[in-house]
Amino acid sequence: MSVPRARRVRATLAALVGLTLTAVVTPVLDVAPPPAAAAIDARTLGARYDGTGARITFRVYSSAATRMTVNLYAAPTGTSENASYLLTRDASGVFSATVEVSALRAAGIAGTVYYGYRAWGPNWPYSASWTKGSTAGFVADVDAAGNRFNPNKLLLDPYAREISHDPLRPGMTSSTTYASGPAYRTIDSGPHAAKGIVLSATTPAYGSKPTRPLKDDLVYEVHLRGLTMNDPAVPAAYRGTYRGAGLKAAYLASLGVTAVEFLPLQETQNDTNDVDPTGTAGDNYWGYMTVNYFAPDRRYAYDRSPGGPTREFQQMVKAFHDAGIKVLVDVVYNHTGEGGVYSAGVSNVYDIVSWRGLDNPTYYSLTADRQSSWDNTGVGGNYNTYNPVAQDLIVDSLAYWKDTLGVDGFRHDLASVLGNTCQHGCFTYNKTDPNTALNRITREMPSRPAGGGAGVDWIAEPWALGNGTYQVGNFPAGWAEWNGQYRDTLRRDQNKLGVDPVTPGQLADRFAGSSDLYGDDGRRPWHSVNFMVAHDGFTLADLYACNGKNNTQPWPYGPSDGGSDDNVSWDHGGVAADQRRAARNGHAFLMLSAGTPMITGGDETLRGMRCNNNPYNLDSSANWLGWNPTADQTTFRTFAARLAAFRHAHPALRPANFYSAADTNGNGLAQLAWFTPAGTAPDGAYWGNAGNHALAWRIDGTEFGDPASAIYVGYNGWSGDVNFTLPSPGTGKQWYRVTDTASWAEGANQVAAPGSEALIGGQGTSYLLRGRSLLLLIAK
Repeated sequence: MSVPRARRVRATLAALVGLTLTAVVTPVLDVAPPPAAAAIDARTLGARYDGTGARITFRVYSSAATRMTVNLYAAPTGTSENASYLLTRDASGVFSATVEVSALRAAGIAGTVYYGYRAWGPNWPYSASWTKGSTAGFVADVDAAGNRFNPNKLLLDPYAREISHDPLRPGMTSSTTYASGPAYRTIDSGPHAAKGIVLSATTPAYGSKPTRPLKDDLVYEVHLRGLTMNDPAVPAAYRGTYRGAGLKAAYLASLGVTAVEFLPLQETQNDTNDVDPTGTAGDNYWGYMTVNYFAPDRRYAYDRSPGGPTREFQQMVKAFHDAGIKVLVDVVYNHTGEGGVYSAGVSNVYDIVSWRGLDNPTYYSLTADRQSSWDNTGVGGNYNTYNPVAQDLIVDSLAYWKDTLGVDGFRHDLASVLGNTCQHGCFTYNKTDPNTALNRITREMPSRPAGGGAGVDWIAEPWALGNGTYQVGNFPAGWAEWNGQYRDTLRRDQNKLGVDPVTPGQLADRFAGSSDLYGDDGRRPWHSVNFMVAHDGFTLADLYACNGKNNTQPWPYGPSDGGSDDNVSWDHGGVAADQRRAARNGHAFLMLSAGTPMITGGDETLRGMRCNNNPYNLDSSANWLGWNPTADQTTFRTFAARLAAFRHAHPALRPANFYSAADTNGNGLAQLAWFTPAGTAPDGAYWGNAGNHALAWRIDGTEFGDPASAIYVGYNGWSGDVNFTLPSPGTGKQWYRVTDTASWAEGANQVAAPGSEALIGGQGTSYLLRGRSLLLLIAK
């Protein structure tokens, strides 16, 4: 994550008196949250039709609200509510009302039902004289317990299955509408606020889920809109949509992709991205500012009618499933799009859109005095992941995306926040506490077994920004992690030779699955999600073409603020051939390392962003994938696809357990053996010497049922050529070359097609490996 990567979200009632319920609500000012539910969606929150479609029941939770109404609308914007109902509170803190659809029709709601809540509480008790836009009953914007109730703000249901629009949108871009504080607290947000949409029950329709183990996956991380917006092969109306993305399943399969990982698809504040098509201020392209945890983002739907985004999302998932590809989704449960403090220098002024107005201290971590947000994310107040009710929302929404929408796994943004064991005034990560969100998620929705089958692929971004949040290698069982140490070690070796010390021992740890990080707690190599680049930072091409970031350039490549200043990048002297060679090495590292490889969309054709390393706000042609590759880019795509095919064909590269140094089947070859270029085993001095920049290893394929009896990889990180003396390929075998990444071999057949590998020789053969190149051989 780079910060900042997205900006903050910022008929008359009298005629309907007969529709208002008259239930009496007993004030309960300090109720402890109930224990975490041992089942999914135990409180049946949200808005749901009954089995006949004749009634709608609304249910919403608040621990401290003293009064709640649901306002119902015939249109999403520009009007007052058609009906308002007082909700009744039960002992658990759930407010509810059941409404006759016939009554709504009589009130003028003839079709889709849009709704939102208004809430009163200790800091703003109900007054019979209150009207929209008044201060009647007001005590304070925030009280000592952290409550921020304000009945002038219409609140989005956290459990809404779809929403009507974003809080900010073309024609309504003033975030002051949602703000609190003396200047804004009386502004009625009702005519403008995002509303929930009442949907009929959704039937799962996403095809058969792949059951492949994570160790056998190749993950392709991509922005859904960016995947097809530039693609002339996709009908214009479908570009940038779920429907358009589903049309790319065959293409991704041809690359060897087995799991597509989309950047966030839950509703986010992005309706304003096109207010100024050439501007970037306030835009949110990546989508890491979540407005609702259930609703698929309408912006990515061709069919934006009520229910359309949900149906279209399922159809997209089915298209990928039919191609054997898993669908993974990036989710953001560490903060929300409601944002942090409204503006710098203004005390206690916050936007009130949803969670904050319903139950601020339940849904958000607050400072010890409960007056401000606690922030370990850098982009707004932390979500209160240790609160059982707030956890319910996380678990319920994940289950909905898994069971109803068909998602196969989730990558959790800034996931160390999910391991927090302190609700307010502090941050304490603990991977063993059974009550953390981390452990509850995998307890209630178990991870996919090592050998494959039913289950969920859980992937963590194991860091945030604050103290105690960097937790690479320290997540509980059941969780895979983005391995930032893999990325950094190999980048340093490629791009900081002689500047940042990297020892052969460190390289070996990363190539062999990072047992130093994951072996001590019973996890496996595939819990390491290996990557050289991700959406957040340079593209693969820019990693080897840029010495530093350039985020201030004009549209469409910028400007974008923020972005890391430490990219471990290098332009390789500005020589294009050397840059491509470095990219081939980086990609080969991923395909030949134990672990789960992840590439970023467009890296297969060396997409560049002209050194912008934080394009979170660029919903532009420059930030969408390109579909007219140059000859060099087409050559690289062939290289990438063939190496992926090689990985899939060779189970020895995808071990379920960490490699052994022993000869476990008695054929004279160790399961994994390491070599110096001279063909000897490295000693302690070689392993620990950062002045050594060459390493080789051999895997005994016979121990993995591999079609190759042995696989050999040699890596020369030196700038000059090095002779590698080849070890034994096994009795009666010879070494054959699959690829040499050096520039002399660049071309369509740089990775040999199966059966066309060139004979190199047997044990003792000398192979001249050019500077900064990698060699891949098989024995047969």
